[in-house]
Amino acid sequence: MGYTVAVVGATGNVGREIISILAERNFPADKVIALASKRSIGSEISYGEDKILKVENLDTFDFKGVDIALSSAGANVSAKFAPIATKAGCVIIDNTSCFRMEPDVPLIIPEVNPEAIAGYTKRNIIANPNCSTIQMLVALKPLHDKYKIKRVVVSTYQAVSGAGKEAMDELFNQTRGVFVNDSIADNKEVFTKQIAFNVIPHIDIFMDNGATKEEWKMSAETCKILDPSIKVHANCARVPSFIGHAEYINIETSKPIDAKDARNVLKKSDGIIVFDERDDEGYVTQAEAAGEDSVYISRIRKDNSVKNGLSFWCVADNLRKGAALNAVQIAELLIRDYLKK
Repeated sequence: MGYTVAVVGATGNVGREIISILAERNFPADKVIALASKRSIGSEISYGEDKILKVENLDTFDFKGVDIALSSAGANVSAKFAPIATKAGCVIIDNTSCFRMEPDVPLIIPEVNPEAIAGYTKRNIIANPNCSTIQMLVALKPLHDKYKIKRVVVSTYQAVSGAGKEAMDELFNQTRGVFVNDSIADNKEVFTKQIAFNVIPHIDIFMDNGATKEEWKMSAETCKILDPSIKVHANCARVPSFIGHAEYINIETSKPIDAKDARNVLKKSDGIIVFDERDDEGYVTQAEAAGEDSVYISRIRKDNSVKNGLSFWCVADNLRKGAALNAVQIAELLIRDYLKK
């Protein structure tokens, strides 16, 4: 007997990716239900090679009998439907910021803190971390276990898909506009400044201390997931790439750290591929990580400006490992250890 799974926000970038990954990984679902707002009712989404899902209306949907809902429709939508769904007995795996920092909701990366999923029973909700946090912590976990990380300085180079389909359209239209001499102003709605052929040091809202909320998320989520004693300073920027987030990560550790040894530690870790040849093409870029499930690590080197320092380059597909795949992996962990049929 399989599970009944609902995908909330099924017509969005992440929702479609979740549906695709459920099929790819042969998730044991007897039924998959695609849910979205009423304007998407009747839309069709491919599930596997030969199945089509017709989108149903989230506002009127009855969650009774649904085992798991994977949600990526935005924080406001999650806040509205989650209490209704959990009351009906459904477990929510939420990919928005709605529940991440609530103390009674586990924030899970399966390769990092799988044991924390046990806390889902308090509210029947599990939160998926921010995309930029996920790939960073997959890389940091094995290093923290061996060397005890004290401080992290990270600079991100984040693809426009992290801001949704409209953001991807804006990059496409602006890029085309440059070549046909159209006005950029006519194609600027999502981002505060031109994104084509540009870099914008601004993701999410500004906070009182000058950081953006995206930068705050990386720090707060690291403390909740990995270790509350780690200090994180994040610098987040949007770059004109469609898919794939890149990060330059610099760590300072309590124990002595060596680049060669750290490379071996990372190579043995789940979810990570190390490709670090120290040659013209000996590293992985965002474009190459698109469509892949792993977190890729390159440019591993000692930082001699501090006593125990290391820096490296980290890329991953933000729609897959940074969102959809991580959510499906959580669901797999949930049914393996807790929701057994």
